[in-house]
Amino acid sequence: MASTQVTVHGKPKTAPRKSKKPINFGDIVSYAILTIAAILVMMPLMWMFSTSLRPTQESFHLPPAWLPTKFRWENYLAPFESSVPFVELFINSMRITVAVTFGQLVTCSLAGYAFARLRFPGRDLLFLLLLASLMVPGQVTIIPIFLLMRDLGLIDNPLAIILPGLISAFGVFLMRQFFKQMPQELFDAARVDGAGHIRSFLQIALPLAGPAMATLGIITFNATWNAYFLPLIFLNSWHKMTLPQGIALLTGYMGSGNPSVVMAAVTMAILPVLMVFIAAQRWIIEALTRSGLKG
Repeated sequence: MASTQVTVHGKPKTAPRKSKKPINFGDIVSYAILTIAAILVMMPLMWMFSTSLRPTQESFHLPPAWLPTKFRWENYLAPFESSVPFVELFINSMRITVAVTFGQLVTCSLAGYAFARLRFPGRDLLFLLLLASLMVPGQVTIIPIFLLMRDLGLIDNPLAIILPGLISAFGVFLMRQFFKQMPQELFDAARVDGAGHIRSFLQIALPLAGPAMATLGIITFNATWNAYFLPLIFLNSWHKMTLPQGIALLTGYMGSGNPSVVMAAVTMAILPVLMVFIAAQRWIIEALTRSGLKG
């Protein structure tokens, strides 16, 4: 190993020079594959943003160009100036999405803890039936749900979307698996201190469930924000519709709307989802480092 002479208090001292880490060919291949995959994932988003800035006539050019010849930023004002109440639909979607996300975080965490930590007759059978419901498409149950909401007088009411979305079989499964992997010693120590299941859930299980809660929150927020089928069935009034319905209306009859304006609306519509994902992703890392669980 090469060395250099360093003078300390008038005396020469040999300082070792650190050798460079050898280049790992496997790391280079991994980075190259990940870079290509990232570019492929970003291409639709880049195309969407590029199309949102095109003049109308350029949206139909063949072969299409990646960059518009003229950037029309006014396309982002067009959704607000159209007959579609874009701002009101945005607020409606946010209210429904926040309510459903918060409801699922509460109900799924409670049910997941019960299936993981409580012992009661028929627990495994109920959990098996819950998992079986994941194989049933939502379109199959839409008729009984519609009849139920009609009897409750909730047609054309946001509650018709919020109430069925307050529970999720996948969310219960996710939370149950996370709670089941927690060390049993934590709950045994809490039981010795006189803590019941409610206190153990609130003071031990829930604070450590940050990663699972954040994951469930991201999935629920994204699915509810982009939902189109249920709002199309239950919401009929303009001022009660959601954002996906408004974007569909912007496309016009037989797709006669301006594609650039539609892509501008879609670009603005995905911003809340991206913000929630970025914020929750950062919170997941923090929760993992502070959870106190060591592998």
